[in-house]
This record gives sequence, C-alpha cells and structure tokens, in this order.
Amino acid sequence: MAKKSRLNRRRRQSVDATERFSRRAFLIGAGQGLFLTMLAGRLTWLQVWEGDKYKTLAENNRINVRILLPPRGLIVDRYGVPLAVNEQDFQVQVVPEQVEDIKHTIQNLRKFITIDERDIKRLLQEYRQGPKYIPQQVRNNLTWDEVAIVELNIPSLPGVIVQSGETRSYPFKESTAHVIGYVGRVAQKEMTDDPLLRQPGFQIGKGGLEKQYESNLRGVPGRIEMEVNVHGREVRELGRTPSISGNRLVLSLDAELQRLTQERLAQEKSASAIIMDVKTGAVYALASHPSYDPNQFTQGISTMLWEQLRDDETHPLNNKVISGLYPPGSTFKMMTALAGLEAGTINEHWTASCPGHYDFGNHRFHCWKRGGHGGVNLRKALAESCDTYFYKMSTQVGIDKIADMARRFGFGQKIDIGLPEEKAGLMPDQKWKRKERKESWQAGETIVAAIGQGYIHSSPLQMVTMVSRIVNGGYDVRPWLVGYSGGTAVPTSSWQRMNIADDHLLLVKDGMDHVLLPGGTAYGSRIQEAGMEMGGKTGTAQVRRIRAEERARGMKQGELPWKYRHHALFVGYAPMNNPRYACAVVVEHGESGSGAAAPIARDIMTIAQKRDPASKPMERAR
Repeated sequence: MAKKSRLNRRRRQSVDATERFSRRAFLIGAGQGLFLTMLAGRLTWLQVWEGDKYKTLAENNRINVRILLPPRGLIVDRYGVPLAVNEQDFQVQVVPEQVEDIKHTIQNLRKFITIDERDIKRLLQEYRQGPKYIPQQVRNNLTWDEVAIVELNIPSLPGVIVQSGETRSYPFKESTAHVIGYVGRVAQKEMTDDPLLRQPGFQIGKGGLEKQYESNLRGVPGRIEMEVNVHGREVRELGRTPSISGNRLVLSLDAELQRLTQERLAQEKSASAIIMDVKTGAVYALASHPSYDPNQFTQGISTMLWEQLRDDETHPLNNKVISGLYPPGSTFKMMTALAGLEAGTINEHWTASCPGHYDFGNHRFHCWKRGGHGGVNLRKALAESCDTYFYKMSTQVGIDKIADMARRFGFGQKIDIGLPEEKAGLMPDQKWKRKERKESWQAGETIVAAIGQGYIHSSPLQMVTMVSRIVNGGYDVRPWLVGYSGGTAVPTSSWQRMNIADDHLLLVKDGMDHVLLPGGTAYGSRIQEAGMEMGGKTGTAQVRRIRAEERARGMKQGELPWKYRHHALFVGYAPMNNPRYACAVVVEHGESGSGAAAPIARDIMTIAQKRDPASKPMERAR
C-alpha cells in the first residue's frame, strides 16, 4: 500500500512538472513570437514605407543637412512703427567639402558676378578656419539677374549654392542708430559652441538694443534635409524642422518725436538730448548727433568709412546721452541746494551778497556775472544762476553731504537704461580722493564742485533722471526703453518715495520755474504757448580757461579752437504746473547753456507736449 502511494505521488509530481514546463514554454514561445512579429513589422515599415528615404541615406554623401536661420525679432516703437526689420536677401555660398580648389571655384564665380577682394580674403580665411561641412558665404545682396545667372551655371560650379535669407534694415537710419544699434558678422572672439554662429552670413547685435537683447532677438534655428545629385543640385526635400523667430521688442520711443529731436540736434556740430516721462520713466526720445547709418554696417562697411567715423572729433559712433560725460555745470546747483536745505545750512530766507566773486583763503572764486547779483535768496540764485550763493553755502555743507544727495538723484552711477554703452560718470567725495589720488580733499574743491565743476562728470541720462526726481514729488523713477519682449512685459520697478522733504523739493522747483520767467537765465527760450510752459536750469561747463596771454589779446570763448570751448547744458520739464515730461540737452562746446542748449529744449519739449505720448497707450507685443 505504501509502495502504491509513493508511485502515485511521483506520478503527480511528474505531471505537475510537465504542466509547469508547458506553461513556461508557452510564455517563452509567445514572447518570442511577439518579438519576431514586432521586428518583422518594423522591418516591413522601414523597407516598404521608408525604404526610399533610407536608400537615399545609405548614399551618405548625397544628403545635405542645413540649418534654417531664424528670422530676427523686429523692433518697433510704442505705436508699432518699425525701427528694425528684416528684408529678403539672396546669397551665393560655397560648401568647402564639395570643392576641390576653392580659389578655382571663386575665379569661376567671378565670370558671372562681381566679388570684391575683401570678400575673397574673408572667404579664404573662413575656409581655412571653419568646418568643411558648413557652407561659407561668398557674397550677399545678389540682384535677380545675378541669382538667375548663377543658378543657370550651377552644374559647372560644384559646391556652389544660392540661398534666400534675410538682412537687417533700419528705416530711420541715423535717427535711431544709437538706440537700436546694428548687427554684424560674428567675430572670432564671439564664437561659441552654438552652431548657429558659424552659419554663412549670420549676424549678431553689435551695439545698442541689438546687442543688449541679442538672446531675445535671435530666435531658435530649424533644420532641413535635402537630397542632392552628384552635381550638387538639390533633388528633393527629405525633412524639415521650422525655425522660430526671435522676440518682437516694443520700445517706449515715439519714432516721430525721435526723428524730429535728431533733426533739431543736427543744427549743431555735436549735441545730445533725451526726453522722458517723469512719472513712469518711459523714454520718448534719445538722440545723439552726429550719428551714422547702421545699414552700412549691416551690409559691410568699407575701411575708409570706418576710419572716417572712428577718427571724427565729434565721435559719431558714441551715444552721448549715455556715454558722454561732462561737468554738469550749473545744472548741478539743485543738488547743492537740496544738500544745504537738508543739512539746515540754508532755508528759503537765507541770503548771500554777491559782489561778483567770493574770497576764500587767499583765492578768489568768480561769479559768472562780473558785476555781481547783489543780495540773493535760493529762488533768485537758481533763476539767475548766481555762483557766489552756492560758493558760500557749500563750505558749510561739505562735499560729503553734497555727494550723498547727488547720488540719491542718480549721479556717479549707472542708471541701467538697458544699453550696453552706458557709463557711470563720477561723483567725488573725500573718501574717493584719498583712495584714488592719495590726497586729502581741499575746501576749495568743494567750492568748485558746488557749481558742477572740478572732478564731477555726468551724462545727460543722469541729468534727466535728476530733474525727473525733483519734479515728480521725490520718487526714484528710472528711465527705461523696452516695454515688451515677445508677449512678455519687461518689468519696471515700482518707484519708491525718496526721503526728501516735500517743501525742499517745492522750493528748488520754484527756483527752476523762475529760470524761464522774467529775469531768469533762459527767459528768452521760454515756451509761449499757454499750458505748455517749461521750467528748468541752464548750465555752462568749463572745458579750459582762457589763458592770461589769450585774455591779454582780447580772445573770447568763440575764438578758441572748438574743442576748448565751454559745453552748453540745459535740463527742463513741462508743463510747468504738474510736470509730465523732462529733458536734458548738451551741446558740446556750445559756449552757453542759455544761448545754445535752452532753445533746443524749448523746441523739442514743445513737440513732445503736442504729440503727448504719455496720453496714448503703448502697443502690446505680439
């Protein structure tokens, strides 16, 4: 019985083992079958449906993969008026790896189109340095006739292709050059691992907003796979990934106000001006004269023209609003006044007698009015720009308090308007001199600084920021240019109230109002249209004193060489009651703030108020 039980148990174990083996074999077989089915399906797909493509890919040297350059983002003014656009451009290129003798190919091309020696030199350099699979640009801006003749002779020009691309264009030319900047070919030092930078004819921002917002404007490249025959002629397109255009920048500028401001400055040899909103910080015009045509840089500037621009004594390549640094002259007197008021050294009743000079120690400091102004209070000192008043007050206030006040209003630092060429200037104090000059500060240097001379250097951008903060009630507004990048608003700071007493600001503004009223230094340049009246402050910054021997000969400022004459300055705001617009104007070596700068301010501020861009909404980016 026991023997029979053991036999039955063995039979059951054998049956169980057989069943387990059968299940495993079934699962393994099913898995193998599924895998073979999938493999067969994939092979069928590749062979039947994509057979032509992979047959072509097998002929590896007959496939060209090209990068599709993205359209550069447009730049427009606050109303959508184009300031930087893209225009169609035909280029002839050569693929180095498909050319046996590059020089021979160029000579053959020159039978059909004109190629400058400069382009040949550049091409040969790129041919030696660049990857052989990336096409190199031979020439751009081909006419229709040139495109046709090259295309007709492509079979005899192996490695040569004609491409349709885009070139950057600036409709307002000189009027917006210093703000927008320009694009140019990628220099060797600007090369990175980004393959886009090595594409033929590709250009990047070289100045202004084009440079500052390069990453926003550049876009994302696409790619295209093309089958070509043995002669290099494209047979068909195998695949395409479209490019994505760069962001569209919407600026705060009013293009027409910008053009008219530039046109007005052109009446001077060298000048700059900026107009901004004292409440929001939006810049409506920012102009520097002389200027240049950025289209010449985009198309490839000649060596002769570049040298002319570079060596011109008026510096047309410089944006003088943000990088021109000048002694602010009497436009700085508001800072000295506010420092004196805050220190308690002066008040609205404090007066000084001006005999035409101020004696301090063994040195005499002259007022600009040799006969003197008589007794003056703060209002009259600002209105008539009495130097002696500020001389006397400054020695009691001290340079450190004056410098602290000036920095709170934007002097000696970058305002950060969003342009790469901006300079910080200099607002000196005792600590600065000990560090930089290894000397102690002298009281006489405070007297000179009180009227914006000496070591102080500032830009028109800083000056317009100063006057805006004075007349907007003491808010730390900052000028800005870009409102939208693509569909995104570029954030501006929420302007904070500065720790300046309201009555001090009103007292200083009252003095500035009187600059354009009877007796004021700029009365002759007042705006005479009701409701548009302007306030402000004139300034004349000394460049070089007339030497004793020159004075003995009766030489006057206007007889000095141009580069030694005084700078003319004016800062202003309008309307006089409840100001909305502020401006700063500098005429290099213009001799007189009231004679040269104030009339320009009158003209452009009148236009600004008539156009009234602050009352119109800014276009949103698309």
